[in-house]
Amino acid sequence: MPRANLTLTIPEHVWIGEISRTHPAATVRILAALAGDDAGVGLAEITSENLPSILADIEASDAVVELDILRQQSDEALIQFETTTPLLLFPIQDSGVPLEMPFTIEEGEAIWEVTAPQRRLSELGTQFEQFGIPFTVNEIHRRIEPTQLLTDTQLELVRAAIEQGYYDTPRRCSLTDLAAESDLAKSTCSETLHRAEEKIIKRFVENLPESTPAERP
Repeated sequence: MPRANLTLTIPEHVWIGEISRTHPAATVRILAALAGDDAGVGLAEITSENLPSILADIEASDAVVELDILRQQSDEALIQFETTTPLLLFPIQDSGVPLEMPFTIEEGEAIWEVTAPQRRLSELGTQFEQFGIPFTVNEIHRRIEPTQLLTDTQLELVRAAIEQGYYDTPRRCSLTDLAAESDLAKSTCSETLHRAEEKIIKRFVENLPESTPAERP
């Protein structure tokens, strides 16, 4: 299933974008969020050297109807807020794409990680456009579960090899030791491990971006 890394540019009229632009050194981590038809509730962690000022600006925003400071220390606060403009959540609701939490907002930009079928990712892009939210796709790749790539025997052996230190430098476990620990003949262990490594390496290279050979002088 495709997994995408996105950068969203929060529109100027959205309060959280305005706050993060006014305080460019601040980091806002949205830990949880829930949107209704005309309001949204969020749980956020804010880190800033000028924390009192940023909290005051949030409380003064017309779009924030309720603010509770759950925890506060020198440069970090945990807050719960209710807003009348949960704009970032509307595209998620309408596209049916689950949003992974937490996500970070800095200087008017939010970084999202989303995993969904291609058709839903396309619908998410359409929703961004409809709500006037500019976005950039930083990376997209297909997420493969280990059980889809390796057989049970291969996966078990690779895990055992890692746990025993076969891949450590210097190596803490020889092939002979690994075979004995896994109750396999040395030749069987070697072949099974090689086939697993082949699948892993080929899949890794498939997901690398295409490179252009360096030009010769």
